Amino acid sequence: MGKLDWYILKKFLVTFFFCMMLFLVVAVAVDSSEKTDDFVKSGLSSSQIITQYYFGFIPHIWGLLFPLFVFIAVIFFTSKMATRSEIIAILASGTSFNRMLRPYLVGGLLLGVILWFGNRYLIPKANEIMSGFKMTYIDRNDPTKNQQSNNYYRRVDHDTYVGMKYYDTTSKSAQSFFLDRVKNNKVVYNLRSNFIQWDATEKKWKLQNAVERKVDSLGEVTKEYPTLTINISLKPQELRKDEYLKDKLSTPELIRFINQEKLRGTEGLSALEVERYRRTATPAAVVLLTLIGVVIASRKTRGGSGMHLAIGVVTGALFIMSDRFSTVFATKSDLHPLLAAWLPNIAFSLVAYWMYTRAPK
Repeated sequence: MGKLDWYILKKFLVTFFFCMMLFLVVAVAVDSSEKTDDFVKSGLSSSQIITQYYFGFIPHIWGLLFPLFVFIAVIFFTSKMATRSEIIAILASGTSFNRMLRPYLVGGLLLGVILWFGNRYLIPKANEIMSGFKMTYIDRNDPTKNQQSNNYYRRVDHDTYVGMKYYDTTSKSAQSFFLDRVKNNKVVYNLRSNFIQWDATEKKWKLQNAVERKVDSLGEVTKEYPTLTINISLKPQELRKDEYLKDKLSTPELIRFINQEKLRGTEGLSALEVERYRRTATPAAVVLLTLIGVVIASRKTRGGSGMHLAIGVVTGALFIMSDRFSTVFATKSDLHPLLAAWLPNIAFSLVAYWMYTRAPK
C-alpha cells in the first residue's frame, strides 16, 4: 500500500461514513415524525425511547442500506477524482487500471467483512431491541398483527407429535393436550390431558388428569396420573407468532432453528433460508458494487458527478429490485433459497465484467 493507495482508501472510507451519517439523520427525523403518536402513547421518556428503540433502529437501517451507500460513496468520490483529471494523471503516471483498483478492493473487502460480522451477530441483536419495542407499544394497537391462533399441532422430533387447544400465551397453558409417538406408521404411545401448563421453574410442562397409553405386541397398558411432568423439545415462545423472528436470530441461532423446524416437518421455511444465505451474499455484494462503482465513475464525462450519480442510482435500484424478485420467487415458487440469495450477485457479476472490459485503462 503506497501513498496513492492510502489516499484513495481514505477518501473511500471518509465518504462512505459521511454518507451513512448524513442519511441516518434524515432517516431518524422521518421515522420519529411518523411514530410521534406511538412514542407519546407509550409514556416513555426521550432517553428510554432512544435506548429501547433507536439503539435498534440505527443498526437496522445501516445494515439495510450498507451496500447501496458503499456504491454511492465510491461513485461520488471517484467521479470527483475523474472530474479533476486525477484518474487521468494516475493512469498517465504508468499505474495500470488494475493496480489502481487495489485500494478500492481493500476498502470493499474491509467494509464487506464489517457487514458480514454485523449481519451474523450485531444487527440481529439490534433488531431484537427494535422489534421488542414495536411488539410492546406499536403492534398492540394494530388488530391485523394481534391475530394469534390458539390451536397447535407440532412435530417435536422424528416420531413424536403434540397438539393442544385453547392455548393462552399469557398463562402459558392450554385446556386440552395430546402427545403421540409413531413407529412404522403405528401409534405406540399416546398421552392425553385436560390441562397443560408451562412450569417456569423446572422448564418443563405439567399435566393434570393425564391418561397414558402404551401399545406393544402384548396389548395396551393404560395409566392415569393426577399430575404429570413431561420434558419435550417445545418451548412457550415457539407457540407465539413472531413475524420478527428471522431478523432477531443470530446466524448460528437461525441455522439451529431452521434445522429444528425441518426435523419437525414444518413447511414454509424458504424465507428463513433466504435470510440465512443473504447474510453472506450481501457482504459479497459490497465488493461487487465497489468494482461497478469504480468502472462507472472513473470515466470523465460532460455530465460530471451528476451523470455518474444518476447511473449509480439506476444501477442500485435495479440491484435492489432483482434482490426482491429473487426473494419472492424463493418464497412463492420452487427457486432454491441459496440461488435466490446469490442470483443478484451472479447477474451483476456479469454486468461488472462487461463494464470492466470497456473501462478506460
